[in-house]
Amino acid sequence: MIANYKKYILNFKQASGTSRGILKTKETYFLKLVDGERMGVGECAVFRGLSIDDSPDYEEKLQWLCANINKNIDELLANLVEYPSIQFGLEQAVLSLKSANLFELFPSKFTQSKDAININGLIWMGNESFMKQQIKEKIEAGFSTIKMKIGAINFDAEISLLKSIRKEFSSKEIELRVDANGAFSLSEALEKLKKLSEFEIHSIEQPIKQGNIEEMAELCLNTPIPIALDEELIGIFNVTNKKKLLQIVNPQYIILKPSLVGGFKGSEEWVNLAEKQQIKWWITSALESNIGLNAIAQWTYTLNNKMPQGLGTGSLFTNNFESPLEVKKGHLHYNNTKKWKFNLL
Repeated sequence: MIANYKKYILNFKQASGTSRGILKTKETYFLKLVDGERMGVGECAVFRGLSIDDSPDYEEKLQWLCANINKNIDELLANLVEYPSIQFGLEQAVLSLKSANLFELFPSKFTQSKDAININGLIWMGNESFMKQQIKEKIEAGFSTIKMKIGAINFDAEISLLKSIRKEFSSKEIELRVDANGAFSLSEALEKLKKLSEFEIHSIEQPIKQGNIEEMAELCLNTPIPIALDEELIGIFNVTNKKKLLQIVNPQYIILKPSLVGGFKGSEEWVNLAEKQQIKWWITSALESNIGLNAIAQWTYTLNNKMPQGLGTGSLFTNNFESPLEVKKGHLHYNNTKKWKFNLL
């Protein structure tokens, strides 16, 4: 078997705001495996500025993987523990190599176009009118769950947006999730959570910066809104440490991004530990191209989690690859009459 990789820059259709700044491009890498007549492809979607594997030697690690591709896969994954996006790319490529169809990694009713995945509509940060416009578009498009990124504009303006949604739609009609990306200070977090709770918020992701474990545990104990850990999970790979974090913080939810937490294997460890502790969870993409998003979606479907998942990111880029993935009425579908157009092989 031989392996190689190729770098690719995804361009956002519209500069997308987060509490970490404005995103205009997203770097990613495609891993290709060839074994005789068979071929496999996976996406190593490093997330600069967020992922633990955002390091200067990222490409060196990819070169090492390609040079050692004939070693035992479990051994390779163990050597890549601090490079979760490469682990995930390798998992995808191996499944792709073994599959009858290059991009059908987990055959199911989803890939047969017989079922779809309930997803949330994502509202990016921006000025008030821009965010209002996005909210209107998502509701008109049939989303029943909306996730709004907060923490960039004035908090009162964000409260005003939530108030305007709740004037028109009850919590039974529209489920509201908010994502602070760690934007709240430790001193103000609880007070802000109390203000947000007036709008029957489903959950808030990462209200304070990751690493403040005791403070997060205190918040989860006293919060009027269910808290979902997101960035808090990044960089914790040892099962014992995962278990310890969940026991100390005891969040209401955890959110799993396979590219950031060690692919399918790493994510499933988190799921198993969370379920033992009655902590709920859902899966989210992390700005992968349609190659990585496809893998996450197919795997997510097999987990049979009926909550809305965070998988609506495929339409964000001008130069994404044409795929069978389609978003209709708040659901992600796999239209298997549509062909893949992936021209980097």
